[in-house]
Amino acid sequence: MAVQPLSQKEIEDRLAELPGWSLDGDKLARSYRLGSHVAAAALVMHIAAVQDELDHHSDLTLGYHTVSLTVHTHSAGGAVTEKDFALARRVEDIAPGHGAH
Repeated sequence: MAVQPLSQKEIEDRLAELPGWSLDGDKLARSYRLGSHVAAAALVMHIAAVQDELDHHSDLTLGYHTVSLTVHTHSAGGAVTEKDFALARRVEDIAPGHGAH
């Protein structure tokens, strides 16, 4: 079964549950500022592992003390889907100082 794009209302409702995440054009986006470059690099590795587990990958950028990601679903024509929010929730769970503890 194909993954269906979410409506604008569905996207807005789900974003309300994920502080710090936003819609950037046709992608979900989030940046994290960490205490060091090594901490940022470690977060990139954790996110990469989650992405492989979910078989859903974002554009991931490592900066000096920052990690930024954008995600949408290519198989849904580049739209935002529930798969994107599933990845965003998992990233929030592992981001230091941001996710569930």
